[in-house]
Amino acid sequence: MSINKEVLTEIKENLQPYVGTSIQLRANKGRKKVVERTGVLESTYPNIFIVKIKERESERRVSFCYSDILTDNVMLTVTKNGEPMSFTF
Repeated sequence: MSINKEVLTEIKENLQPYVGTSIQLRANKGRKKVVERTGVLESTYPNIFIVKIKERESERRVSFCYSDILTDNVMLTVTKNGEPMSFTF
């Protein structure tokens, strides 16, 4: 199955304005394991985006591919004008 590069570029372009804003992240880790975290969209690159997550006393950076959003392995929710907005395709 070939993923259309235009769709992945569109996802990147839709995420770009939210760099530096707080997001809610829900990642499917397989075998019914789902991780939910709140973090900051730190940066976007041609093939990946990075989320900085603060847990207790430490910070860590997690990277995901844009195809993770396309395949619903990762769901992002950003609060825009007081209303949550999800990135789904």
